[in-house]
Amino acid sequence: MKIGITSRLFLSILGATCLAILSLFLIMRWSVDREFFRYLATEDQARLEQLANELERRFEERGNWSFLETEPPWWDVGGSVTPPERDAARAPAGKKQELRESRNPSTTQPSRRRGLSGRLIVLDADRKPVFGEYPKEEEVNFRPILCRGETIGHIGLLSPKHFLHPSQVRFLTQQRLALSLAAAGMILVVALFSYPLARTLVKPVKAMAAATHEIASGRFATRIPVTSSDEWGQLARDFNDMALMLEKHEKERRQWIADISHELRTPIAILRGEIEALLDGIRTITPETVRSLHGEALRLNRLVEDLYQLSLSDIGALTYWKEDLDLARVLTSSLETYCSEFGRKSIAIRANIPEHEVLVFADQERLAQLFANLFENCLRYTDKGGDLAVSLVIANDHGLIEIQDSNPGVPEEELKRLFERLYRVEGSRNRTSGGAGLGLAISKSIVEAHEGTISAHRSPLGGLLIKITLPVTGDGRD
Repeated sequence: MKIGITSRLFLSILGATCLAILSLFLIMRWSVDREFFRYLATEDQARLEQLANELERRFEERGNWSFLETEPPWWDVGGSVTPPERDAARAPAGKKQELRESRNPSTTQPSRRRGLSGRLIVLDADRKPVFGEYPKEEEVNFRPILCRGETIGHIGLLSPKHFLHPSQVRFLTQQRLALSLAAAGMILVVALFSYPLARTLVKPVKAMAAATHEIASGRFATRIPVTSSDEWGQLARDFNDMALMLEKHEKERRQWIADISHELRTPIAILRGEIEALLDGIRTITPETVRSLHGEALRLNRLVEDLYQLSLSDIGALTYWKEDLDLARVLTSSLETYCSEFGRKSIAIRANIPEHEVLVFADQERLAQLFANLFENCLRYTDKGGDLAVSLVIANDHGLIEIQDSNPGVPEEELKRLFERLYRVEGSRNRTSGGAGLGLAISKSIVEAHEGTISAHRSPLGGLLIKITLPVTGDGRD
């Protein structure tokens, strides 16, 4: 039988409460019994003092303990000690005969004597019983009986536990019954309140479980309502954030697959069309045809290589051979490689790169790849006759590289998305002049692998400004 979490929580609360109430019930019952018998013991001490004084007086009058056999009924351990003479004087007419018979041992019944004084024990000076039964297994506190400064005997009372009056038994029974009813009532109240409490506490868990099942089924739009500011509320907010991220990543994954398929389909379709035209004799094999096929093959190879580089970066398998090198020299060398290309588009270059060393701990090949991607991006999208500005400065132990070009620009709302994979800014980037939209994504992974940052801004020249910061290990001016 499967027990739900609500039932388990209810049984746990009820079980813990019952255990606490049972412990309290036993403690209270033990306390009531102890205090009750302590009260009886205190009362016994007062009666024992009266009996001891009376026995001392009678022993002094008679000189021995024989009067205990001939005059036993005059004491009543359950009440006050009253000499028999005063009992007879104050007793009604019907009772006087009973008192006279009680003084006569021949007419006094043993059972009656045991009922009245069964708890009393009197020992002589040698601690030999002269009245009452002295059970050795029960501990009795004896009080010495003195006569003219000498111990003539001892007197004690058995424990009142076995000699309770019916009214006393009734009192204890009522107290125990009251405690039992109180414990049962408390358990009933806890049972009535704990189940709704358990359902209330488990309700967020059930909502969380249902929402988790929805997420596991691929429904990432599932959300949990936040109804409190405690731990449950924080958990609901975290769950909603997680679901939002999963939904976003799922959309990006689908878009990523669609974009890759689209990017791969275009050069493959072109290659297939060109080859089919050659096979059908529609086109003849000429150097121009071969160059066209070669160009599409290069584009396809570049796209596959970029995808491969990104996949290696994602799994952390992209290798880096870092060493101390001159960042200014690497940047200058990369810029010089593209000077002729920028010159063919009549793009003016302004470079502000220091001549002294700017040491960084980096991979030279990856930095060259980073700068090549950025300069290639500028070359593709900057209008003919535009401007390109490149600078490197040192600030707060970091090298700040700025690469900015002229028109066309990028809308402000599109700047943050430039580093997304396969993202294109419509109107300024197309398949004829642009790439697959992976260059900036690869550049970002390279910069982050060197513990740096990269960001895109609007350039004062009218185009795009790329800022890169890399930690510097040394400055040639030092």
